[in-house]
Amino acid sequence: MRIVRTRSELRAALGPYRSGATVGLVPTMGAYHAGHLALFHAARAECDVVVASLFVNPAQFAESADLSGYPRDEERDVRLAEGAGLDLLFVPPEEEIYPAGFETWVDVTELGAQLEGEHRPGHFRGVATVCLKLFNLVQPRLAYFGQKDAQQVAVLRRMIRDLDLELSLRVVPTVRDADGLALSSRNALLSPAERERALALPRALATRDPDAARAALDGLDVDYVEVVELDPPVLAAAVRVGSTRLIDNVVLKEEPR
Repeated sequence: MRIVRTRSELRAALGPYRSGATVGLVPTMGAYHAGHLALFHAARAECDVVVASLFVNPAQFAESADLSGYPRDEERDVRLAEGAGLDLLFVPPEEEIYPAGFETWVDVTELGAQLEGEHRPGHFRGVATVCLKLFNLVQPRLAYFGQKDAQQVAVLRRMIRDLDLELSLRVVPTVRDADGLALSSRNALLSPAERERALALPRALATRDPDAARAALDGLDVDYVEVVELDPPVLAAAVRVGSTRLIDNVVLKEEPR
């Protein structure tokens, strides 16, 4: 696996594969766990060349404390990425993505203002902008995201459609620990007692009923519990356990037409 840190290095490394090869991209913010590895393995199974980005994107954090507290362990991430068979790992510094004078942003206005967008203003503007930059730099045929971030997938699909980008998204099912908690880099911030409380989230969503889910989350700080008409529809929720904010969703079966 080759590690590159600049846009010019990335383009040069991908140059030999521009003609004929299927390039897959896995955008990440690091702190890898089995959910990331599932994305890597899915990309490895379908693509000739697999690229992952490792960049904690400041533009998608509304709170500076949330950004500074985000887990980071580049050395461990490099080992895991290499073990998963990646070809390229793009690890840019912030100024490589947002150079001095940067002022162009992508905003998926309606879809990006709901749920996560309402509770984290500007979040999806940051997500869409950094992903568009990565799509332009890597020029993948396929890009891989997790079902746990269902609204993010919907926002990016809308951006791809609206801006006529030539790539497809692959959505990999949510990976969970044995106790049901969806894997997240933020789980590492939970104390043992907080993790036990957090288990109310997957249990609530397992009801697949918004009223029952709200009742099951009684006692937690809940941002939302809603059925969201995405493709496919999901029951989604966001809660705060201590200082850690967790999101999760379950796919709802579509009604027969």
